[in-house]
Amino acid sequence: MSKIHEIPTGCTMHKRDELNVEDASLMQAALNVALKAYAPYSRFKVGAALLLENGEIVSASNQENAAYPSGLCAERVALFFAGSTYPGVAVKKIAISIDSEEKDLTLAYAPCGSCRQVIAETEKRQNNPMQILFEGPHNQVICCEGIDPLLPFAFRLPE
Repeated sequence: MSKIHEIPTGCTMHKRDELNVEDASLMQAALNVALKAYAPYSRFKVGAALLLENGEIVSASNQENAAYPSGLCAERVALFFAGSTYPGVAVKKIAISIDSEEKDLTLAYAPCGSCRQVIAETEKRQNNPMQILFEGPHNQVICCEGIDPLLPFAFRLPE
């Protein structure tokens, strides 16, 4: 019996070569910046590329530090940079790519819990969900419409 990969509601899985031009180039931008990550401890390089509503692309890589947990994931570096450099400009999409010899091609590589919470906060601040693209099993790309499928019980302060 073949293994079925279940995907949360609100997410779809696509073959890389079937992505539209915008999504394919955003995933490539994320991979390009992953190659520049500072990850001497985990040797697990991650890149994130954001497409902003104004058409700008912001990309960043994970930055580790010997004084763990002082480092930051690529997703948070990119989102915090975009928030400080382009205040008030919504994030339309975020793409996340991995570069590691330890990468298991049968797994999906979704944002960590801390990054999911920052994505939730960003969506709340901009009052609009973002599309989240990340590496799925067997060289496919998973695309989620907003953070809710990945973080159904996000911590949110009352308004």
